[in-house]
Amino acid sequence: MILAGDIGGTKTVLALFEPRAGALVATAEATFKSADFATLKDVVVAFRATHPFERLDGACFGVAGPVHDGKAKLTNLPWVLDEAQLARDLGTPKVALLNDLTAAAYGMLFLAPEEFHALQGERGLPKQGTIAVVAPGTGLGEAILYFDGQRYHALPSEGGHTDFAPIDDTQIDLLRHLRKAVDGHVSYERILSGAGIGAVYDFCRLESKTPEPAWLTTERTAGDPNAAITQAALAHKDPVCEKALDIFATVLGAEAGNLALKCLASTVILGGGIPPKILPALQAGAFSLGLGDKGRFTGWTESLSVQVALNPRAPLLGAANYLSSDRIHR
Repeated sequence: MILAGDIGGTKTVLALFEPRAGALVATAEATFKSADFATLKDVVVAFRATHPFERLDGACFGVAGPVHDGKAKLTNLPWVLDEAQLARDLGTPKVALLNDLTAAAYGMLFLAPEEFHALQGERGLPKQGTIAVVAPGTGLGEAILYFDGQRYHALPSEGGHTDFAPIDDTQIDLLRHLRKAVDGHVSYERILSGAGIGAVYDFCRLESKTPEPAWLTTERTAGDPNAAITQAALAHKDPVCEKALDIFATVLGAEAGNLALKCLASTVILGGGIPPKILPALQAGAFSLGLGDKGRFTGWTESLSVQVALNPRAPLLGAANYLSSDRIHR
């Protein structure tokens, strides 16, 4: 039995997995509010109270933060994790900590074809080849899955914090606007994230020289303001919201193409929480425009398989399979 976890600043998801018919299957799963606990050990205790288990063959956790020498400090949570200490706490012979995007990248290898939506090429993953993973959500995560002929190696990165490179005059104006707004460096994450949607919308509203509709102000105030913008755009209720989402999709396509070029990927996977929610916008053409605007390599981008991962449990599946799958290099 393996304990797997997807640990973030907002929530922690734990699950027990057992081997069945050659695959790992979740037998129990629960979600906890991370801030309610002082340590990961406390979360496991709460999980075990409702989902008891006697012995673990191992445990693996994807964590929202860098991992060095078996230790991790979460970016948005005051937890410090240590593989050796967790092994003692859990009474298991092996514990592994992975960056959450590393876990998510590995998880893509264990999704069924129907858990992808193809923006380009056939649905599902090829049998081999390098895969670029771009995952906009609360932040922007990026990783590379390198295939050595037998197994995949996940290469983590902080590519979301690289310099935003505008590809047209509107994006040049957006860069100038954001440089003032953040007082300096503008990364791709400033655009390709939940907060980034709001930042692009603010720019578009300012450029439009039109006031925000009262109904939109009410919706943005009542709930998630960035989700309200997205929903208004998808419903074609406000042209400024539509323009903001169009820019978002174009920039996402451009950065997906950038990462694919840098690792000569054959496949691009869009992970994270945002892409499945904006599929109509990604299908409308702006994403493909950004992806393909690569000069002498425009034709090459047309050969890429581009998939949207629809299953939000990819990080959990990656963590669960990390300790036992022969498809993964450990």
